[in-house]
Amino acid sequence: MSSFEILLSFIAMGLAAAISAFLIQVTRPLLLRVALAKPNARSSHRIPTPQGAGIAVTAATLFAAGAAIVMAGAPDLTIPLIVFGASLFIAVVGFVDDIRPLPVAPRLLLQATAVAAVVFAAPSNLKIISGCPFWLERGLLVVAGLWFVNLVNFMDGLDLMTAAEAVPITLVIALLGCSNHVPAAAGLVAAALCGALLGFAPSNRPVARIFLGDVGSLPIGLLVGWCLLELAFRGQVAAALLLPLYYLADATVTLLRRMARREPFWVAHRSHFYQRATDNGLTVRRVVGEVFGLNVVLALLALTSIAFDSTIANILLLLVGALAVAVQLSRFSRPPPT
Repeated sequence: MSSFEILLSFIAMGLAAAISAFLIQVTRPLLLRVALAKPNARSSHRIPTPQGAGIAVTAATLFAAGAAIVMAGAPDLTIPLIVFGASLFIAVVGFVDDIRPLPVAPRLLLQATAVAAVVFAAPSNLKIISGCPFWLERGLLVVAGLWFVNLVNFMDGLDLMTAAEAVPITLVIALLGCSNHVPAAAGLVAAALCGALLGFAPSNRPVARIFLGDVGSLPIGLLVGWCLLELAFRGQVAAALLLPLYYLADATVTLLRRMARREPFWVAHRSHFYQRATDNGLTVRRVVGEVFGLNVVLALLALTSIAFDSTIANILLLLVGALAVAVQLSRFSRPPPT
């Protein structure tokens, strides 16, 4: 772990935070006119609030990360450029959807295009499952990536929720980038995204003055998913699963329950566990605080799995993580004791 890599990570984080905070203040008056999210039966907010802060978060992340990667003298910029291009593309798709909702099929097709560009940009010698045909594994990764991008969007339904999820993940990835467990480019992107979200957080704390919108949640999902994929490609599958485990569990269990009930699962709803927690009387601050605390625990479990680098340890740590998530979901699903 070189001091230069650590310094670059701090530079990327600080620069992204400053740019993000500045751009949010500059763009908010315009977004008040063109991208106002009005409350409805499925909303968690009560007053019309502008959305579109993802423009600032995405721009700050890509600019700061790009500058840091160039300063690092990365020998191969092909993969970061593809990831950046895909992030911009999916951000545009999200912004269009924020202004005028797109039909489900073309929206998913455009998102899948961005995800596929990122997945197939990785060198062919990188695999997660040895013996699995290349095209089959990459095809499954596109499906998984498309789900991950959308579940990050689905879970962005409370003030500070995305920051509470993504900040611990990106901090860990940034640390792993400095210790060569993931490529330096992925570590710098994670550091910049962490900083951009920290710059966004003061404007999104309860009661939020602005929301990310799809223009933010979709590229955040894509960038975090790419960082986790780079971690999994290097043999740390348990850590790659532990870091986003709460989001994966809440969104996936909710989806399966809605499908089992034959509900139109593609329609906006208030069935997620974190939404049920607020319906059951918990405050937004408490829900987000508990999610953040759980994610810190999952981050520590992920780092422990990397430190031990043992199959038995990975299984035990995944079980501990799954138990912690299950307890949290159970707490959210029932009213607190009076």
